Amino acid sequence: MGDPMNRENPPTHPTPDTRHPTPSLAERIKARAFELGFSKIGIVPADALTDEAARLREWLDRGHHATMGWMERTFDRRTDPRLVLPGAKSVVAVALNYDTPGRHSDAPDAGKISRYAWGDDYHDVLGDKLAALLEWVKAEVPGAEGKVCVDAQPAMDKAWAVRAGFGWIGKHSNLITREYGSWVFLGELLLDITLDFDADGPMADHCGSCTACLDACPTGAIVEPYVVDARRCISFTTIESKCDDPELPTDGWIFGCDVCQDVCPWTRFRKPTEEPRFSPREGVIELPLATVEAMTPEEFQERFAGSPVLRTKLKGLRRNARGAR
Repeated sequence: MGDPMNRENPPTHPTPDTRHPTPSLAERIKARAFELGFSKIGIVPADALTDEAARLREWLDRGHHATMGWMERTFDRRTDPRLVLPGAKSVVAVALNYDTPGRHSDAPDAGKISRYAWGDDYHDVLGDKLAALLEWVKAEVPGAEGKVCVDAQPAMDKAWAVRAGFGWIGKHSNLITREYGSWVFLGELLLDITLDFDADGPMADHCGSCTACLDACPTGAIVEPYVVDARRCISFTTIESKCDDPELPTDGWIFGCDVCQDVCPWTRFRKPTEEPRFSPREGVIELPLATVEAMTPEEFQERFAGSPVLRTKLKGLRRNARGAR
C-alpha cells in the first residue's frame, strides 16, 4: 500500500477547495446583473404582497389614483407575482441609477422636463438589460421561465425594492437609497426557479422628522406623509391626464416634476449614472415655452424619438406649456 503522503504519487480523487467555494446560482445571477450595469440587485421570494396590497387598496379606495383605472383593474396581479408568471418562485429586483450632472435653470420662460426623461426611455433601457439577464438564466438553467417587469407590467416595483433591502419609501412615496437618493429606476425579473434569497430584509425608514418634500410640493399633492394624491400631482397632470386644458398650475413643468426629489436631503448622496443612454439629449432638460407651442408634429417626433416624452404627444405637451405660464 502506497504512502498517502507520497508527493510523487498524490491521490487522484479531487479535493474540495473550501477556500474558494463554487458560487451559487443566485450569486452568479447577481454578478451577471452587475456586469449588465445594474446599480443594485436583490433576490426575494415571489410571495403575495399582503401588507402592501392593503395599503394599495386603501389608496385606491380614497381615489388617489385619479383616472389611472388600470391600477384598479390589475390589482390582483399587481399584488401577487404568481398571477403574472404562473409558478413564480423568485423575484430578482434591480435598481439602476439615472442621475446626471445637468440641472434646471430658473428662466421664467423655460418649460422644465423631469430628469427621468432626459435620455432614452427607461422602459427600453431596463427592459433590454433584464431581457439579457433572463436569456443568461435560461442558458444556465435549461427549461427555466421568467417574466421581465418594468413599470408597464402589473408589478409593485417599489415594494419589491424595499423587500430586497434597497432602501425605504420616503414621505414623497418614492424609494430612497443611501447610495443614490431616489434617482433610481426599478424593475424585476420573475423566475420559476428557487434561488438563495437575501436575508437582510427591508431597511429602516430614515426620513425621521423631515418634511421637506411635503413643504416644497407646489400643489400640495403629498396630502400626508407617504401619501400622494395623483389628482393634485404635477407629474400626473403633465403625463397621464388626458384633459384638453391645464387642470392646475404646473410651476413651469411641462413633463413630470422633480421638486419632491430635488429637496430631499438624501439627494446629497447622488452620483452620476454610468449608463450612457441616460445622458441628457440636447434641448431636452428644458425648452422655451414658445418653442413648444410652435413645434410641428415632425419636430416633436424627431426631438423626442425614443424618449418618454412621446407619451404625452404634441397635443399634451402644448397643453402643459400653456399651464406652465
